[in-house]
Amino acid sequence: MTEPVDPDVDLTDVRRRRQARRSQLRVLAAVAAGGSTGAAARYGASLLWPTPPAAFPWTTLGVNALGCLVIGVFLVTLTEAWTAPVWVRPFFATGVLGGFTTFSTYCVDIERLVTAGRPGPALAYMVVTVVVAMASVTAGARITRLLLAAVRRKAGRTR
Repeated sequence: MTEPVDPDVDLTDVRRRRQARRSQLRVLAAVAAGGSTGAAARYGASLLWPTPPAAFPWTTLGVNALGCLVIGVFLVTLTEAWTAPVWVRPFFATGVLGGFTTFSTYCVDIERLVTAGRPGPALAYMVVTVVVAMASVTAGARITRLLLAAVRRKAGRTR
């Protein structure tokens, strides 16, 4: 059995293999740099607004909501209004915003609430986070599309 092969990439060509490897390493470096920045920002938020052990994790919920809102804004801007350098999306969307939003901490927060004897708030948090995250990314995308349409209309009138 053989693996599927991308017809655009000749892996027998050593030069192309090296190019593909270098390109992947650049993307990995961009994601890593962005991820460390986003994770540091999230950590900063947890220091500014710490959550006591049995309390509802408002900080994590807020960070996830804000990160999802920015992802909606950024990806619409990137795909519909701005031709960015190739490294921008992996750096900012995957790296910074991926490191900033924290669904691993979300899972730990649920476990922490259950362990503290608070299954009701844990269940509410589990559901609310997903709903708020989806609503935030949708709102960010829709608001950005509305703003871009308004800017385009205005630009069309001034010519």
